[in-house]
Amino acid sequence: MAKNINSVSITVLLIVLIVASTEILKSEAQTFCFECGPVPYAGTNTDCFNCCKDRYGSPPVVKGVAEGTPKHCHCYC
Repeated sequence: MAKNINSVSITVLLIVLIVASTEILKSEAQTFCFECGPVPYAGTNTDCFNCCKDRYGSPPVVKGVAEGTPKHCHCYC
């Protein structure tokens, strides 16, 4: 009985480590936290991220996306 429990524990541990290392459960949802630049925003997503990073720092900013109508530079934390 103890041998079976030990095997199950090791198997579960390996599955958890694989999932954690491959980021399968990592959420793509980030929180909108700031806006940067003029409206409408004429730059690219890279320009937007650089604006966010320069103004607010990275972290907390992890992503910058030019989106919306008219385009706004949205910073995500």
